[in-house]
Amino acid sequence: MIEIAAAANRVGKRDTCPRCDADLHSCRNCRLYDPTKNNQCAEPQAEWVREKEAANYCDYFSPNPAVQARGSSAPSKAEDAKKKFDSLFKN
Repeated sequence: MIEIAAAANRVGKRDTCPRCDADLHSCRNCRLYDPTKNNQCAEPQAEWVREKEAANYCDYFSPNPAVQARGSSAPSKAEDAKKKFDSLFKN
């Protein structure tokens, strides 16, 4: 029973958020993501990833419980720009 629950909570490399279609297997959603560290990762052997919000194939990825509780990562620059643009034309 525990194995099934663990499998259901795994994040695949191509999984996306059902609400906003953001990539889930990304640096920003990893518990090892740390902007203060070299390569912005707490794992010293991890390879450099340029796009921290895009899906990647890092073997050290582990879902961040704080991000899971929030529901998604911080909005991307594109999402933020779209919201600002849409707010200009709302009455």
